Amino acid sequence: MRFFLIDKITEWQVGERAGAVKNVALSEDFFDDHFPRRPIMPGVLIVEGMAQLSGLLLEAGLKQKYGQSAKAILTVLERTKFREMVRPGDTLTYRVEVAALSRSGGKTSAQAICGGRTVATTGMVFAFKDVDDPMLEATRDALMKIWLK
Repeated sequence: MRFFLIDKITEWQVGERAGAVKNVALSEDFFDDHFPRRPIMPGVLIVEGMAQLSGLLLEAGLKQKYGQSAKAILTVLERTKFREMVRPGDTLTYRVEVAALSRSGGKTSAQAICGGRTVATTGMVFAFKDVDDPMLEATRDALMKIWLK
């Protein structure tokens, strides 16, 4: 199963920063077990949402700065902290800033915000991996058109 943890990209400045939102719905499968009668969004999925936005931003930066296409693979989380719980009905806002970008990888600082309060923060390090898959590229392009509307 593929989890898309971004509903809409709200800010997009290639090579610099991005913002996105995720509307958290009770109908999402992970709430069945996390936790029964007290649904809380797993922290790992909050991190995944920040990683998805970070990866998209770094991949776009690689293409713009170096003319290369590659997949950003998360390799390290730095100083990750969880401060608040996220529940069904909440809207998460992700904010990501590029800290470094090279031909081999990149680094971002990311935060998740809910109701004006910081839910999670982390530093993320990515490596770039060449992926020769035209179908993956077409799917990614189609999703970006939806997310950036």
